[in-house]
Amino acid sequence: GGGVGGAAPSAAAVAAWPVLGEGFAAEELSPSEVNELRVAMRAALVPEEAPPAGYGAFAFEILRNSSEPGSDARCGRLVTPHGVVETPNFIFCGTKATVKGLTAEQVRSSGAQFVLANTYHLMLQPGGELVEELGGLQTMTGWEGPMLTDSGGYQVFSMGFGSVSNEVKGSRDTEQLGWKKSLIKIDEHGATFRSYRDGSIQVLTAERSMEVQRQLGADIVLVFDECTPFKVAKSYTASSMRRSHRWARRSIRAFGEHDDGRQALYGIIQGGVYDDLRNESVAFANSQPYFGVAIGGSLGADKGDMYRVVAHTARLLRRDRPVHLLGIGGVADIFHGVRQGIDTFDCVHPTRIGRHGCALVMAKHWDEYTDSGPTKQAEHVNLGQSRFRRDPRPIDDECGCYACRTHSRAYLHHLLKSDESVGGSLISLHNVAFMSRLMAAIREAIADEDPGALLAEEARWVRGRGKA
Repeated sequence: GGGVGGAAPSAAAVAAWPVLGEGFAAEELSPSEVNELRVAMRAALVPEEAPPAGYGAFAFEILRNSSEPGSDARCGRLVTPHGVVETPNFIFCGTKATVKGLTAEQVRSSGAQFVLANTYHLMLQPGGELVEELGGLQTMTGWEGPMLTDSGGYQVFSMGFGSVSNEVKGSRDTEQLGWKKSLIKIDEHGATFRSYRDGSIQVLTAERSMEVQRQLGADIVLVFDECTPFKVAKSYTASSMRRSHRWARRSIRAFGEHDDGRQALYGIIQGGVYDDLRNESVAFANSQPYFGVAIGGSLGADKGDMYRVVAHTARLLRRDRPVHLLGIGGVADIFHGVRQGIDTFDCVHPTRIGRHGCALVMAKHWDEYTDSGPTKQAEHVNLGQSRFRRDPRPIDDECGCYACRTHSRAYLHHLLKSDESVGGSLISLHNVAFMSRLMAAIREAIADEDPGALLAEEARWVRGRGKA
């Protein structure tokens, strides 16, 4: 394949690629050979024997690379059968075939271009067969734009372990959500779990995940994988990752058996916080006939770990494919990810906090909204707090969303205190518009020839970054 620069790898490192691709231990390499692999993987991109990926109805085009020194940020176009996504962009979570509390038209009118749905939940209710009968997710939901479905693996394992969600997505335990830990076993065949809806025993395999995702009909589908918690041993992380690679091969075969050109397949990078395992997973993914790839798995115990793991992983990935970062959606985290070359992000955060009365705000509002002054790092404010009881202003006078055009902070505060669900919906609507504006601003800054444009834009959204 073609290259993007870097030193030529040694014969030992070159020989290691197919070994790593088959899932043998990275420890078989010396430290210097592992380093050569890391440096050269991008240059090699993909072994010549790898089959070409044919996704005729899909395309990914890089339009502009950032002029910011040391940045891999880029603007692009992701073409799908249901429309074009400008990248970088944010994918809003419609877990159960709805962005909770909002209609498809509200999501669309707030600037969203891309929505995801969850295979695990939808296979249990209403079932993939019924969604297919109703014309697929876009027809059933009224969202006639690009969609992604995950494989279902994350939910199976987070409901089973609990700690994956705590570490990657926040502090809430699965039992706080009303879910009883449901995973019964994981083996080479797949995952056996108890349905949280009716207690029935369910089995999710690579083949079944591909079948349900085909029935759901989203544009982008993901291979079946296991997302391991941070707290498990490295040996388990390694064996789980290699099993996920074997599941990925099965996912590719199952996808190909029914491929009608209307869907494109993403691989998933695992490996936890371990650089050598991430190297191995990247080598595997780079050699597979995916349209794109998602960075998944546990990203560590804190933001420092997450930033290190994402940066290490992203710089090894092929640059000719779209790259998605699973489950990350903080504003500062998005700026960091964009600089690593991430093209899309997803997270429940914007609409989840909206339903609980928290509005995302730009950096200029942080002083105004925080009692403890500008040193408090907070990307959102809680409109249920008493300070907003008589506040006649909109959430943000620069925001053109329906909530900001029409309603005051005081009214939103009243709705929250009255337990009126429309309050959470209005704030969720604002948060969708906020994230859409953020991503549009990032794209504009990347396209700017000024090498300081992205940092200057970041200062408008994140306190303490650059100069506004």
